[in-house]
Amino acid sequence: MKIESGCSRQIILYDTTLRDGAQREGLSLSVQDKLQIAKLLDRLGIPFIEGGWPGANPKDVQFFWQLQEEPLTQAELVAFCSTRKPGRTAAEDPMLQAILAAGTRYVTVFGKSWDLHVTQGLGTTLAENLAMIRDTITYLGSRQRRVIYDAEHWFDAYRHNPDYALQTLVAAAEAGAEWLVLCDTNGGSLPHEIAEITAAVLAQSHHLRHLPLGIHTHNDSGTAVANALAAVQAGVLMVQGTINGYGERCGNADLCSVIPNLQLKLGYRCLPEEKLRQLTEVSRAVSEVVNLAPDDHAPFVGRSAFAHKGGIHVSAVQKNPLTYEHIAPEQVGNRRRVVVSEQAGLSNILSKLAGLGIHLDKSDPQVRSILERLKALELEGYQFEVAEASFELLVRGLLGQRSHPFEVLSFNVSTTTRSDWSSRNWDPSSGEADVQSLAAVKIAVQRQTRVCAAEGNGPVAALDGALRQALQEFYPQIEQIHLSDYKVRILDGQAGTSAKTRVLVEFSDGHQRWTTVGVSPNIIEASCRALVEGLEYSLLAPSSPLSTAASIPWLRP
Repeated sequence: MKIESGCSRQIILYDTTLRDGAQREGLSLSVQDKLQIAKLLDRLGIPFIEGGWPGANPKDVQFFWQLQEEPLTQAELVAFCSTRKPGRTAAEDPMLQAILAAGTRYVTVFGKSWDLHVTQGLGTTLAENLAMIRDTITYLGSRQRRVIYDAEHWFDAYRHNPDYALQTLVAAAEAGAEWLVLCDTNGGSLPHEIAEITAAVLAQSHHLRHLPLGIHTHNDSGTAVANALAAVQAGVLMVQGTINGYGERCGNADLCSVIPNLQLKLGYRCLPEEKLRQLTEVSRAVSEVVNLAPDDHAPFVGRSAFAHKGGIHVSAVQKNPLTYEHIAPEQVGNRRRVVVSEQAGLSNILSKLAGLGIHLDKSDPQVRSILERLKALELEGYQFEVAEASFELLVRGLLGQRSHPFEVLSFNVSTTTRSDWSSRNWDPSSGEADVQSLAAVKIAVQRQTRVCAAEGNGPVAALDGALRQALQEFYPQIEQIHLSDYKVRILDGQAGTSAKTRVLVEFSDGHQRWTTVGVSPNIIEASCRALVEGLEYSLLAPSSPLSTAASIPWLRP
């Protein structure tokens, strides 16, 4: 069974970022984080938002309680749990009492589909597992809960024992589930297998009370998005996934790719057009909340998704974006970017300047001068294709349009150890080596001089603190800026400890990000250059909400 592209069938979106996504290694969400993400998803128009497993931990209990006081505007909040334990009734299982206390209309129950998991994981019989599924769903239904049934390890189960796997779905359907969701829990299936097995289930629809199907895929084979699309084309009506593909191991199906592929490529309805245009914003906002740097190369929503670097590409895109873009970036709330590098041509430079509000003719010698200066600096080790803030400052300076809000006259950084970190008894995993850095800076700002010092757990942190102390008296808005990423690369490793170093520093004000670059044989000097330019850009760039451009304007041509 295959649904042809171009249909306008509605696909129901089910987000599990707050539960399955939170299982990603290194990702930890506070209650406030979960509330913030839930509200972002609600505004985006996601119909179902899985909040977690009430009773599994105090954090999830508090989250559900708080949303009872401040409900979402349109989305259904969903509690998640397993079937009851073997050897007891659902009414006797305290786990289900916590689920009821969460107060949600919908509950997603997952149960075992694979006989291997039943006998070896649960340590019970196949018949008891079917009873657990029936009893749990029936009990929740008797308490006015609507049930979505997640068939865990469904595709592995069907491959090994299709008859029993189908019996588990029949048990859920007869007990009163409203949705049956097929889960590729191990993430080992490929799209053709997903399509074939989903079609086989749909062929048994009369045994399943014609309930609608859903799909839940993991990315262990790198095919989670493709598997979700294959399932939809085979006939499922619900897609479960996470924002940015967060999830355990290799992650879940990324809704930021699933949604535009379904809606813009295959013709299904997922979100209203005006909501789809918020997708990039939501993707980046969720990244900010979970404190993970956004994937610049993510499809659709990444900063590089519509970036053009080669001169021939840029020239063609300026004539017709269809030459090198599969969709208009505005459809998902992204934007086109022209990247400048040693491979840049005049078309790149002109396009980039136009984006900065600088309109020069191709024959203007200043354009050639900018290109030559750019290539000379990249020969020294600078990299401007990611450090767009440094590129803008460079261009403004070459065109005489750069007003310096402050100037670093000198700086000094020292690091002191107050314990024998080289001792055999020191455990590096403890993170307790008594090392402290001290930085002092002397700056000139608004015809005044300031000298400030600050400590930090490293030289860059100390330097950043000293600069902020010196500047905050004059520019208090600088407190809103924080460093979101710091990268160091050795450019000529054969030179040993005297090698030239490139430092990239990414800044954020909570609304946007910008990156600056510094290059020097001295890593501290390279870091200082990148820090200074990042702070300067936040004060001068016309696009920055923290800009002091009203009092220190860019000079316009």
